[in-house]
Order: sequence, then C-alpha cells, then structure tokens
Amino acid sequence: MAKDDEIQEITPGTPEFAKMVFKLNEAVTEENLTVLNYNGNELTQIDDGVYAQPAYVADDFNLFFVITQLIEQDWIIAFSKAKIENESEITDLSEPIPTGQALNMLGEVSPDDANNLLQYFNTLTDANRGEWRLLQ
Repeated sequence: MAKDDEIQEITPGTPEFAKMVFKLNEAVTEENLTVLNYNGNELTQIDDGVYAQPAYVADDFNLFFVITQLIEQDWIIAFSKAKIENESEITDLSEPIPTGQALNMLGEVSPDDANNLLQYFNTLTDANRGEWRLLQ
C-alpha cells in the first residue's frame, strides 16, 4: 500500500493522466523564457502574463502551448486548440486544456509527437523547472 507522500505513477493515455497539469517551479520571465521553447518554436507573449507557442500543427488538428497563471499563483503549461486560417494566421485559441488531457488527445492523432512532448516535460522535470500535479 502506498503512503500518502509517495508519488503515484500515472500512465499517459489513461483517464487519470487527463487530470494532470504541468506546474512550473518559477514564474515566466524574459530571462527564463527561452528555456521553455519547444521544437525550434519560441514562446510569444499574447496577453499580459499569457504566453503561447505551437506544439503540434497539422491540417486537421493543432495544439499550442499556453503558459499562464491558471491556479492561484502557479504558472501552468496547458494547451489550446488553434484555428488557423490562410495557412499561418492564428485566429482563435480554445479555452486552456489540461496538460495531460491534451497529450492524450495528441496521442490519438500522433503517438510519436505525443511522446516527444512527454519527453520535453520530462526534461523540464529533470532540470527542476517544473512538476506534474493532479487536478483535484
């Protein structure tokens, strides 16, 4: 039986993983912004305290990172579905989608890209830049 303070492994692709969010250990600043870049893309400030960058773009499915303070003072990396017009104009972003839920969605479309994103989050965890949290 697991103790309350032990970390429980939650597997990507499961309903439990859909309830996971990735919390950054520090606020996003100009000084640390570039360490969060993914796959050659750069985070762009789209509003006060809201940053976005492409995570996965295809003809039929798009996900963008959205980094903001969503839960109390915690900076969270969530995702948003994007509407793209004229091949490059982002005209709409959906409400934030929890990190795990978005990775599960991407896993159904492109397992390799979902695994690449999961590795990105593992790298951030290993560098002590963030951690997975279960939404209550």
